[in-house]
Amino acid sequence: MRNTAMNPVQRGKLAIAAAAIGVGLLSVTGCGFVNAQQTTHQYSASDGIKADLGQLQLRNILIVASGENEPGRVIGAVFNQSSSDATLTISGANGAQTEIPVKANSQTYLNDSADAAILSTAGVIPGGLTPITIRSGSDSATVNVPVVDGTLPEYAKYLPTTPTPTATPTSTATSTESAAAGH
Repeated sequence: MRNTAMNPVQRGKLAIAAAAIGVGLLSVTGCGFVNAQQTTHQYSASDGIKADLGQLQLRNILIVASGENEPGRVIGAVFNQSSSDATLTISGANGAQTEIPVKANSQTYLNDSADAAILSTAGVIPGGLTPITIRSGSDSATVNVPVVDGTLPEYAKYLPTTPTPTATPTSTATSTESAAAGH
């Protein structure tokens, strides 16, 4: 028979190796213990917000505007899970309001709609959150919605345009030009 007993030096090396492996495993698995797992939290993985209002589900809702006191276009999607048509009313800052019809068991994409949902004022500078009240029937809620501007190309096409006044010549301008030509 062979004697396979370890000498004290070998035991010490084995203990140090086992301790190093244990510390290494603890440091690797400890991250999941200390930090919350993102897959366990529900959130909107987009620029807009999500909200549920009775049978209506609002997804990726945000406002595109060029300034705080400028008109803002509401974009996103509204899903109606009920068997009857609904009207979603969005009320914003300074009495701004828009209505969005949503057919039964259907969806309305506000960024595809020919009838844009425009609020007369965004209520906050782009980059901020503005409170809006959403209402349908007897259900209502107030949510904070992000306001973005046209800096990002995907939002530039949604900026509401205000009609530019056309310049018309006036008699004053004409007489001023004539007087200037006479000197």
